[in-house]
Amino acid sequence: MRKAALVTGVGRTRGIGAAIARGLAQDGWSLGLSYHGGYDQRVHSEPSDVEVLAAELCESGSRVALLPGDLEDARVPAELVNRCQGKLGTLDGLVMSHCESVDSSLLSTTVESFDRHYAVNVRATWLLIKAFIEQVGPDGGCIIGLTSDHTVHNVPYGATKGAVDRVVLAATHEFAELGVRANVINPGPIDTGWMDDATRASGAAATPGGKLGGPETTAHLVCFLMSHQGSWINGQLLLSNGGFKTPAV
Repeated sequence: MRKAALVTGVGRTRGIGAAIARGLAQDGWSLGLSYHGGYDQRVHSEPSDVEVLAAELCESGSRVALLPGDLEDARVPAELVNRCQGKLGTLDGLVMSHCESVDSSLLSTTVESFDRHYAVNVRATWLLIKAFIEQVGPDGGCIIGLTSDHTVHNVPYGATKGAVDRVVLAATHEFAELGVRANVINPGPIDTGWMDDATRASGAAATPGGKLGGPETTAHLVCFLMSHQGSWINGQLLLSNGGFKTPAV
């Protein structure tokens, strides 16, 4: 039987979420793709093109459900899981690649911005896991969250991503009897359209191999963790960053 997963943060075809969706589709998963067009327009200054991705996946034989929603709204996480389950059946996987990410420092961060980062990055992660667990089947499931160690001049993003680690990894122990596994991936710097030439050069220079990873490098690890072959890996914060070391500030 085809397994089903909800993947959040799949707004743009060149993003990490889209790469994960492509990889899981190739592995035979049915997919619910969660996205928020307003975020892509506000932060990336480009519209969501998730419909293009969905058409691509459907043409290859995958079953896909598009699930728009703003995760700042506390009602939306459970609604997404319920809508996804209604379209695809019991969910076996939850991959959380969504985020609020707006650069600001300790002095320039506003309360409004910090609260939105918390709501999207932390509270929604908790509520998505809660809703996923409440519908999980007898065979259990797999939960994956994406994190970051960025903090300097990116305070609300970095601080809330640190909290994501704790929320996701708590599921490893709290739901072990249900057959649920949970891991966190730190992909390091991935250019999904936000880097300029200087950023790309400095990021590559901070990696032993002298190059940056792409969205597909994260997708490869996600697909492995979601597979039977990766089922022994549990409760881990995995650095999938090519050996990247944050340059000295």
